[in-house]
Amino acid sequence: MRRTAFILGSGLLLFVALWNSVTWHLQRFWGASGYFWQTQWERLLSEFEGKEWLLFTLGATGVPALVFWVFSGLLLVVDTTGKPSFISRYRIQAGKNEPVDPVKLRQAVSTVLVNQFMISFPMVVFFYPFLKWRGGPCRRELPTFHCFLLELAVFTLMEEVLFYYSHRLFHHPVLYRKIHKKHHEWTAPIAVISLYSHPVEHVVSNMLPLMVGPFVMGSHLSSITVWFSLALINTILTHCGYHLPFLPSPEFHDYHHLKFNQCYGVLGVLDHLHGTDTVFKQSKAYERHVLLLSLTPLTESIPDSPKMQ
Repeated sequence: MRRTAFILGSGLLLFVALWNSVTWHLQRFWGASGYFWQTQWERLLSEFEGKEWLLFTLGATGVPALVFWVFSGLLLVVDTTGKPSFISRYRIQAGKNEPVDPVKLRQAVSTVLVNQFMISFPMVVFFYPFLKWRGGPCRRELPTFHCFLLELAVFTLMEEVLFYYSHRLFHHPVLYRKIHKKHHEWTAPIAVISLYSHPVEHVVSNMLPLMVGPFVMGSHLSSITVWFSLALINTILTHCGYHLPFLPSPEFHDYHHLKFNQCYGVLGVLDHLHGTDTVFKQSKAYERHVLLLSLTPLTESIPDSPKMQ
């Protein structure tokens, strides 16, 4: 507990120290461009006057879905063709999905589409009246930059708590066999399978942890759209199977797919507190769980031990 308090305290002090300088520059940019975005938003409101529910649905489902398929689609080209070949050097589990099994891939893509259109879409539509009761996601004034930062912090923390405990619950033998095993058919994940899951899991672990934060904060559609898009980009990166330069490390969740009983969370904070990352911390994957700042793959700079090879 002392170690955790030290880590969190140090991070908080660093955050406070950088807060004024970083946010000053970002706020300056936001202030310079804020009028432009406010004007575009008011134009959208006038075009969808009387149909705000449609604007909300398009913003909260259409934009994130487009983001998901653009990013996962680009990585899918590498998974299916092996080109460009230099990206394959960054594969975490060497020899896996080279190339990806086309039968498994078709099954995964069809399941993801069902989850998006038959589950996510109706849930977001059902979500609208609750957000409207909380203040209205399509209100005229856009949130300020600092308000959005606060919302983003709350969203992230709530997702960590809700995802960790729901995810760990699905690893109970009964629930795992009936529900969560579907997602773990891919011991070496690829980007598109980030939403490949049983419908129950998609509702409880994929959707609800993202939706509770905006409801609690009574968020604007702009905040919700950005949050959903960022969350999808993050889950794509954590499932992509490549530890690419200058992008967040996917080693943590990739190790979960490999070992099943480690690394349940998103940030890793609750895994540390509950001791569900102890084996991971003794592995080569943990040594590679850093931001890659060079073009040399970490599997080369931090190779497996001869016994593991």
